[in-house]
Amino acid sequence: MSEEYIAQRTITSVFKQEAQIDKAIRRLIDRDVPRDRISVMGRNFSSQTRISGFITKKDVILGGVRNGAVFGSLFGSFLSLLSGVGVLLIPFVGSIVAAGPISSVLLGAASGAIAGGAGAGLVSALATLGMSEEKAAIYETRLKAGEFLLMVEVPVGKSGEYQLLIENAGGEEIHISDTTLPRPCPGTCNGPEDLSPEVRNHLSEAAQQTFIARYNSTYEETNDQSKAEEAAWQAIYEQYEEDDNGVWSKAKVTA
Repeated sequence: MSEEYIAQRTITSVFKQEAQIDKAIRRLIDRDVPRDRISVMGRNFSSQTRISGFITKKDVILGGVRNGAVFGSLFGSFLSLLSGVGVLLIPFVGSIVAAGPISSVLLGAASGAIAGGAGAGLVSALATLGMSEEKAAIYETRLKAGEFLLMVEVPVGKSGEYQLLIENAGGEEIHISDTTLPRPCPGTCNGPEDLSPEVRNHLSEAAQQTFIARYNSTYEETNDQSKAEEAAWQAIYEQYEEDDNGVWSKAKVTA
């Protein structure tokens, strides 16, 4: 990521058509928005028919990480431009495709771990980002109706420029927050206390150490939080299985 690009605000909007959000994402990337600063959610992507029928809970890696070969076969569209694509089951919404840093935020929503005045689910997940429950409920309703949600993290000084770009591409119900989406760690993870609650609550103590070790080693190599998160979740997927509470705690037995 460019050192000059310091994201401080998050613009959220909803699109009625997949072609509109495709256009918006490509324009954002053309205007130098880093790919790991763009998130998208939707139920009815054109690839959804290829997803339904063979995706199971065990195929889903919390955090949205997908095996590279599977990723390529499922998502041949603009989704392949973004980081951390996966399928999550969200209470009150159902199965959705999520890409980008929003996947980490949805960890709690997917398991009901995030709860607040609006209850568990997408509304509570969005409310933790400083969004009113009324606005979050509008987004949830439109997502359930088959529309698409876009979130992009931008510098304060360019938020007006990017808002206009999104509106011109068909974005509606614009919301601007003075915060950005939380990452698993603020940088290098010094210990479990640095992990975001959404990540920490889904890992046993041993799995936390595995996650931190892989995250730090990848982050030191790439200086890229998104790549570090994907590598860390891949390590969890390779070495652990989920228990009945959705916690990655069972060490896999290798031959």
